[in-house]
Order: sequence, then structure tokens, then C-alpha cells
Amino acid sequence: MEFFKTNSRGIALCLAIAVPAWILGTFFPIVGGPVIAILLGMLIAIPLKNQGRMAPGIKFTSKKVLQWAVVLLGFGLDLTVVLKTGKQSLPIIVCTIAVSLLIAFVLHKALRIPSKISTLVGVGSSICGGSAIAATAPVIDADDEEVAQSISVIFFFNVLAAILFPILGNLIGFSTTSGEAFGIFAGTAVNDTSSVTAAAATWDSMWGLGTATLDKAVTVKLTRTLAIIPITLVLAFLYTRKGQKSQGKGVSLKSIFPFFILYFIAASLLTTVAVHFGVDASVFSPIKTLSKFFIVLAMAAIGLNTDIVKLIKTGGAPLALGACCWVGITGTSLLIQHVMGLW
Repeated sequence: MEFFKTNSRGIALCLAIAVPAWILGTFFPIVGGPVIAILLGMLIAIPLKNQGRMAPGIKFTSKKVLQWAVVLLGFGLDLTVVLKTGKQSLPIIVCTIAVSLLIAFVLHKALRIPSKISTLVGVGSSICGGSAIAATAPVIDADDEEVAQSISVIFFFNVLAAILFPILGNLIGFSTTSGEAFGIFAGTAVNDTSSVTAAAATWDSMWGLGTATLDKAVTVKLTRTLAIIPITLVLAFLYTRKGQKSQGKGVSLKSIFPFFILYFIAASLLTTVAVHFGVDASVFSPIKTLSKFFIVLAMAAIGLNTDIVKLIKTGGAPLALGACCWVGITGTSLLIQHVMGLW
């Protein structure tokens, strides 16, 4: 009862933003509900100088609901299918992730970009956009403005990729009779799931391939999503060790481990076992949908806690970082595909 008394006002405000953002996101999938929710939240935050009694609920939504969203994402992963069909794309995925994280690290040093923003942009670019940022933010204790800035950067290059990649694929000579090459390209080089599906669906419609490209791209994208697990665990260890070393303390396993990732793994295993024993994968669709809505809800809270003026003033360097990660991932994906003889 005390929980609802303390948090209900803030959660209600986040819901009032998230619901229309979710609906608008269905009409504009390239933009997506999370970005719309952040923008609406930032606009409402301008006149709402003092959150007052809404502050605890907004904070709860931006932190805890974000972790719940990641856990529920696990119900969309049948690990046997992902690993079986993603094996072909694994070398490309590993290389693109390594390149993006390396670029993020180098530019963090060269441009003096805050380490947490660099980490979020690097991970978001290389793995799965908003979902990866959602998983990483609590692990490295990123604040709402850092999350909002990273999501904004990822969004910008998502839109560019969805528009430009089908044109690029045609120019460089991807097969127009099979969706395999472009599907792998979209699945490894486009950040967020919404833009992966948009680019792949465009390629299918351009060449009358049904859903061949889309099926391939989504499977590759799901394989990339699994990289959330090792990346967050490594980051948890590095950031905790760094913080505790500066305080002269030992490292505790409990403080290192992001336990919500354990629940994410458990949800994935539950899905895998259930499907193996004959349960239709569509049974988990409502849970997947709920996870996506929770991300939109959390982004509304993050928008409410973000200073849009400060975001604009400090956005140049993160945008340059996002551009370099985007170009690096795109070039690496094309190069490895070419070496493997996929186009």
C-alpha cells in the first residue's frame, strides 16, 4: 500500500505519456515508441520544473521498469532456433561488436566523451539499440540524461539506416532473388529491431521476396541480442572494480552481478524448453509485447528526467561517436560478408 501511495502519481504520469507514444509508434515504426516517449517526456519536463510527489514514481519507472523490460525480452528468445540459424552470421556479429566497442573506447579518449555515454552508444550501436542500452544503463549506473542522449544518437542512425540501406544494398550488388545477403546485412549493421524490420521489409517489397529477407534479418538480430549477456556481465565487473578500487574496497560478487540478466537468461531458457516440448512460440507474444511497452514506459520517465536544453548543447560529440560506430559497423559487416562469399 505504501508503495502505491509513494509511486502512483509518477507512474500515472509516465503511463499518460507512454500510451499515446506506443500508439504513435505503431503508425511510425521507423521512429518507434521509445523515441516518441522520450521526446514527449522531455517536452513535458520543460514546464514541469518541480516534480514534487511524482518524483519517486518517475525514478522507479526509469530504473526498475527498465530492468523488468529486459527480463521480459527473454521470453522472445528460443535459444535453439537462434543459435542454429544464427551460426552463419556469428563471425560478422562478433566482428561488428568488437569494432563498435573499440571505436567507442578510442573516441571516448580522443574526444573526452563521458565514459558512460561512450559505453551506451557503443553497446547500443553494436548489439540491439534501445534494448541493449536498457540492459546496460543499470549495470553502469548511467543517469537518465546519459540514457536519453544515447537513445537519441541511436535513433538518428536507425532512421538513416532504414532509409539508406536498401538503396546501398542495390548499389553494391546484393542478390535480388534471395533475401539472405541483405537480411544478414540488416541484421548485423542496423541498430534497433524496429529499423531492422523496416529495412528488411523494404528490401522484400522492392524485389517481391515475400518475407524471406525479414525472416533472415530478425533471426540474425535475435542472435545479436544474446550478446547482451556477456557484455553486461563484463561491464558490471569492470565498472564495479573501478569504483571499488577508487574507494580502496574489495570486490563483492553481489555488487558485481546484474541479477536481472539472470532472470533474462531464465526467461530465454523457459521459452526454449517450452517450445521444445511443443508449446507454440506465439504463446509468448503477449509477454514480448509487454516488454516493448515497458521500454516505452521507462523512456517516458527518462524523458521527464532529462534537461532538453543541456542535451542539445552537449550532443555534438556523442553524435560524432554514433556516426563513427555506425560507419565502422556497416563497413565491417560488408567486408566480412564479402570475405565469406555471401555477396
